[in-house]
Amino acid sequence: MPFDRDGRFYEAGRAIGVENGLAVRAKRGKIGERWWSRRFVDVLEQVCDGGRLTRGRAYARKGQVLDFQLTAGKVTARVQGSRPKPYAVTITIAAFGETQWTSLTSALGSRALYRAALLAGEMPQEIVDLFAEHNLPLFPDNLDIDCNCPDWGVPCKHGSAVLYVLAEAFDDDPFLVLAWRGRDREALLSALRGTPEPVEAVDPLAVEEVPLEDRLADYYSPAISLGRLRERPARVTAPPELLLRALDAPPVRVRHIPLNDLLKSAYRTLAESSSTVDDDS
Repeated sequence: MPFDRDGRFYEAGRAIGVENGLAVRAKRGKIGERWWSRRFVDVLEQVCDGGRLTRGRAYARKGQVLDFQLTAGKVTARVQGSRPKPYAVTITIAAFGETQWTSLTSALGSRALYRAALLAGEMPQEIVDLFAEHNLPLFPDNLDIDCNCPDWGVPCKHGSAVLYVLAEAFDDDPFLVLAWRGRDREALLSALRGTPEPVEAVDPLAVEEVPLEDRLADYYSPAISLGRLRERPARVTAPPELLLRALDAPPVRVRHIPLNDLLKSAYRTLAESSSTVDDDS
């Protein structure tokens, strides 16, 4: 039974049909295909009312969202409900400041994996950890949602519909996630191109290949005097998910997230747990 913002009962009517609205592609099941879209949907489904999210999904699939605009820290949209005039929805999160983005961009540019992926138009899942290291969560855990409809619930079905349309928009352009936090695609990529190329670490175990015929005279001689040998360098530790990187990823997804992405996180957690046990012992 719906009540308005003043606690008065009102009768919800049937939504007015819309032509050429922003209908999501997923007509059943989960909305959002890429890992970053699924992460955003998981967040909103944890913090929002389940019943209104269900009605919001129906609105999103019918195309009741007329349009939306995304700027730093804010999304504004119009949603057609049961009244002739569309409702106005505003969703606000905290946008990061210039100093924070300077620090984030420097960190992204210093890591070859992130830099290469972003310049190629992709978003590596590990980027979430980098943002967390700076105490700047990439995905919001708090959404300020406002709608001028009479429903007191937050979010109402109109706000929920916008959130689902936004999640599928993230599928098409992962840079919208970053733009919402305050840095659009062109500004970020331009800054990344201006950062120095990451220097690859030198493998201390690498050996220069020399043809045998060039070493016949000193083949059995040590390359360095035994008296000058020093302590061996620290052993290079392979990342716990090295095997997952070497093997072909299985065509399996869990809640639309590739299985390999989930296993990488699990492998790292196991490695950290093992390291903690070793230290304690």
